[in-house]
Amino acid sequence: MAIIPRFFQDIKQSFFLFGPRGTGKSTWLKQHLDDALFIDLLAPEVYRAYSAKPERLREVTEAQRPGKTIVVDEVQKLPQLLDVVHQLMEQQAGWRFVLTGSSARKLKRSGVDLLAGRAVVKTMHPFMAAELGEAFSLEEALQIGMLPLVNDARSPKETINAYVAVYLREEVQMEGLVRNIGAFSRFLESASLSHGAVLNISNIARDSQVERKTVEGYVSILEDLLLAFRIPVFAKRAKRRLSSHPKFYYFDSGVFRSVRPAGPLDAPQEIDGGALEGLIAQHLRAWNAYRGDQCNLYFWRTKSGNEVDFVLYGKDTFCAIETKNTAKIHPRMLNGLLAFRKDYPEAEAYLLYRGQERLKIKNVLCLPCNEFLKNLTPQNPIRF
Repeated sequence: MAIIPRFFQDIKQSFFLFGPRGTGKSTWLKQHLDDALFIDLLAPEVYRAYSAKPERLREVTEAQRPGKTIVVDEVQKLPQLLDVVHQLMEQQAGWRFVLTGSSARKLKRSGVDLLAGRAVVKTMHPFMAAELGEAFSLEEALQIGMLPLVNDARSPKETINAYVAVYLREEVQMEGLVRNIGAFSRFLESASLSHGAVLNISNIARDSQVERKTVEGYVSILEDLLLAFRIPVFAKRAKRRLSSHPKFYYFDSGVFRSVRPAGPLDAPQEIDGGALEGLIAQHLRAWNAYRGDQCNLYFWRTKSGNEVDFVLYGKDTFCAIETKNTAKIHPRMLNGLLAFRKDYPEAEAYLLYRGQERLKIKNVLCLPCNEFLKNLTPQNPIRF
């Protein structure tokens, strides 16, 4: 298949590039840094050579001309290489290092401070709708997600179903991150019921048949593996009593669908709603990351029950976004946004829904989800 241009932009200095497997990190690097020296630690023979002798990286690098880019793929597999990279950077010989990773766990545990700020941290995300252009299908995105690995597959549904199993085997089980892989698998399913909702650790522990502290550790593992994220409550200049717990999301709507158990009592509308909210969340994270993390992503919920799914707050952005998995808008759907605008009249307010028309109701712009996603690009602020 033809390579789809990504919004991620190269920078001239050394950088870390984090992102879950299958988001297209290696593809992007080989496309844009085709003259770089690549060290792929997923290759068994390469991993053996560098694990036996980490200083080999020094020998290889010093044989390169000044200004050469050296890519170390999946650096978390050998965190000790960062010490060598640090020493090479201090030589100021002009080499540039690009260090990719699909997990930050080993880097954290080894006490590495990301090269003391010598390398900036960038992230790669699943496709954005605007990257796919006319090839984007909202219905497909809600079923199989936006991972390039899945998008390029001949059998997308089989691929996304195998994706989590591969992570369990290669990242969790082989790295010894958990003692009981069965309990962790149960946790993945139970946590999917909290996708797009406040994470109730006690309920998940009960459903997974493990202790609360174990669940807390499992959530940290998911975040370190970049498979999930939490967003906090927006509480600046708070005028009401607010919820204090963050919301939880799997990083891709297809991954959520894959781990979410479904049975006769599960309404398709409920699962579709979670997938849609997660799809919006992952787009907002990607949009912000590719703009240089100029703002922060929050949600808003009062103790009385008013809620807004997403709040973006930054230097040139302040907007509240509510997502509804429905083709028709009822006045009560605007209650959360109207309450938020009452407290924060400076904010723009948007309601995203599954209909086809742009509407403005009570000074809230209601947009079709498809239109919002296709027009969301890092080059532009959120203005509709």
